[in-house]
Parts: sequence; C-alpha cells; structure tokens
Amino acid sequence: MPNDANDLILVIDEGTTSTRAMLFATDGRCIASEARALDQTYPRAGWVEHDAAEIWRKTLRVTAAMVAQAGGAHRIAGIGITNQRETIVFWDRETGEPLAPAIVWQDRRTAATCRDLRERGHEAEVQAKTGLLLDPYFSASKIGWAMREWPQLADAGARLAIGTVDSWLIWKLTGGLHVTDATNASRTALMDVHTGSWDDGLCALFGVPRAALPEIVDCAGRFGETTAFGAAISICGIAGDQQAAAIGQACLSPGQTKATFGTGAFILTHAGATPPTSGHRMLSTVAWQLGGERTYALEGSVFVAGSLVQWLRDTLGLIGTAAETEALARSVPDSGGVYLVPALSGLGAPWWEPNARASISGLSFATGKAHVARAALEAMAYQAHDLKTAFAADGIDWHSLRIDGGMVANDWMAQDMADLLGIAVERPRFAETTALGAAMLAGVGAGLFAGLEDATTMLGEVETFTPSQGEDERQTRLAGWKAAVDAVVAESKR
Repeated sequence: MPNDANDLILVIDEGTTSTRAMLFATDGRCIASEARALDQTYPRAGWVEHDAAEIWRKTLRVTAAMVAQAGGAHRIAGIGITNQRETIVFWDRETGEPLAPAIVWQDRRTAATCRDLRERGHEAEVQAKTGLLLDPYFSASKIGWAMREWPQLADAGARLAIGTVDSWLIWKLTGGLHVTDATNASRTALMDVHTGSWDDGLCALFGVPRAALPEIVDCAGRFGETTAFGAAISICGIAGDQQAAAIGQACLSPGQTKATFGTGAFILTHAGATPPTSGHRMLSTVAWQLGGERTYALEGSVFVAGSLVQWLRDTLGLIGTAAETEALARSVPDSGGVYLVPALSGLGAPWWEPNARASISGLSFATGKAHVARAALEAMAYQAHDLKTAFAADGIDWHSLRIDGGMVANDWMAQDMADLLGIAVERPRFAETTALGAAMLAGVGAGLFAGLEDATTMLGEVETFTPSQGEDERQTRLAGWKAAVDAVVAESKR
C-alpha cells in the first residue's frame, strides 16, 4: 500500500451498544475495524441513558487506531459519521463537557407527555410538519423533559448545546462546530421536513430552546476539520444509521427497501422527492440531503430486535452466545406454538404502544429453550410482516427486501423472513452496510465520487433467499402471531 496516497475513507459508526471505527478503500474493501462496547444505564423502569463522555472517549480511541492503521492522517480523504439517531446529548459550549446523561432513543420516560399532547390534539400538527408521531422515541419530548427536570440545563443559558450523537462527536472532533445533518434532524420531531429547518412552533410545543440546537447541513460536503490525529482531516459525510444503511444497500430509486436488524429493526423504503404521507402510522423521514435538496423515505421502526437475543443471553441466561440461536431454531421442527412478542421497550410501528409489555405465550411442559429461541427469531419476520402490510396499505409495497445488521448473519432467520414475507430477501456478503453508506457519503463529500450512484461501486456481492414455505402454514403462523400481539396491545390499554 503506498504511503502517500490520500484515498482512504474513515468511518465512525456510533451505535447503541458499541462505537466502531472502520477504514475503507474506494473499491468498498474494509481494510480494518475496531470497536468498543458502550454501557447503558437504566435508572428507572423505561429509562435508558448513556454517558456522553464515554461515547466520546471510546470513539476517540477506536478512531485513533484506524488512523494509525492507515499510516497517518494524511492518508485519509475524509471522515464519515453515522450514529444512533434519536439519542440526545446536552453539553456546555465553554467546557465541551456533558451537562447531563444522554437520553437514549429507547427511553420511554416521556410516554405520559406524548399521550397528553396527543389527547390535546397536537399529533396531526406534528405529523404534518415532521412526518413523525407523538412518541417518546423521538428527541423533542426528551429535550423538553430534560429542560424541566434537570436545572443545570436551564442554568447554563447561552452555554447550553443540544444535539444528537453526530452533533456531539463533530463538536468534540472539531473543537466547537455545532452542526447536524438533515437525516438526524428529521428524527427529532423539531424539523419541518418540507423546509429542512427547525420549526419555532414545534420548539415551543415541546419546550426546546432553539438557540441550543445545531445548524442543519447536507449529508455530504466538507463540514469542518479535525486535527485530533495530527494532520487535518475533513469531516465529509453524516447520516443517521438507518439512512446510512439504506444508502449502503443502494436503495437509491423509489420503491427499493432495506431492513436493518440491529438493536432494533428499521425498515426504509425510498419514496422519492416528496415526503410520503402515511395513513397507517408509518413515518415520513429524510433519506438524505445533497445540495440542499432532500430525498425522502417511508419508515417503520421496531424497537426490539437484536436486543431481544441479548436479553435471552444476558438476563435470562437461556443461551451462551447469540450465534447459538440458529442451531437451536434448526433443532426443532417449529416453535411448538410458542409466540414471543418482544415489547421490552413498548411496541413500535405500526402499533405505537409505549406502555406495552413483552409476552411469551403458548408454553407447555413440552416447551424447551429451543422453542423459545426459535420464537424469538420468528418474531423478527412477524414484525417485518406487520410493517409490510402497513406499507402496502400506504401504497408502497415491497417486492424484495434488502437486509443487513448484526442479526442477519443467521441464515435460518434470513430464510424465515423470505418464507413469511413471501418475497425474495437479499443479504450483502459485507453486512456492515451502515458504515458502508457513511463511507459512500464521505466519498462524495471528499470528491472521490461524483454522486451516490457513482459511489455504488463500493458495493459487493449479494446473497438471495427465496420463499419456500406453503401458504397454509404461513397463514396459520400469522394467525397465531396476530392473537399474541392483540393480547399484548389490549393489555397495554387497560
């Protein structure tokens, strides 16, 4: 490898349970990668927090490792950043230190606030402006809660800075640049997706100080430099993790759909240049913004996916490793009538029931851990089927599905997804499509590619799973799932 070329792309992929840095060549090869686990704390039931200082400290460490792997900062053409989206950070502009815990996207502490706003008739206004619904998932109600409950934030006055994790990392990398990209901004419930600007009415509704918010910028460009690693490196790409994954899966034309199965599961369908309107509680979101022009997607969000397997492993001790679930699923002919509704953080789309609680039903003395593990994996396909039905009702059906994320290394789960959805499921051999999408954006921003279409040369081979299950069996399974979910939803409304 020559030591003087300036043709490598460094990606920071900051997720919910880990932060990772990866080094890419322009042909899409991942040259190196390093990650560190992140701690989550749960101060009360339904509350989920991060230490923003830990996020920065560990991100700095893994990023420095990749700069060293590259042979120095001069080898890197640009940095791409992708991140967990709705998680919100509060810090002091003067000290650059966090003022409070970061409130994670999974956090449900504002469920009552959102319900009150909905009962007062504000959801139609919020949905019309933002494409989102009134749910604790989104950042706005979290910020409003923090401004009321954490006096140190109000006391900070003009020193207060608020932003999603991309904003926090860019601030720390550059020494004070306060920006966010349009995809992350579109997940706060504070940005008007039609104008691409913060909305004063929404800020007032949620009690958010607009002056503390970052400037909204494109997803590709030159957004400042970091000198934290010696020579200056430009930050050239920014996108929320799910939008980055859609770009990494080359969902660049209307109708193309991707599903990421990470901590949660998030499905985006490219919807073109006009924000889609959902009558079935799907979300309208920004897919990317380039040259000030926004492209949109319809999104369905499932709160619990890979975190369900983590719960089976770490909390219940049912499995020793996540990889065991595939062998367990294959060891039994079916789930034995067991259904697992993974509402450990409430139910997301299309239900939007923050008070829902998980259930395991259909147990008998014949039930073993293999049946429960299989039911957990089957829940991924069931939740995807619920979203496919809702997308189709909104006029945007899926004809194939491109999957990625940590869970999809499981061949059994990928095949079950194809069987239950009745469509081809495509899986890239390089599964880190979120990081790849950030690399593509950074490549565009650094001038290595003329646009996203040119950047698709970074994509690799794809494996396809086709449906093989009979329709009668499929319908029987779906009927059992519907009964299990209906029971959970009914219980949450009591």
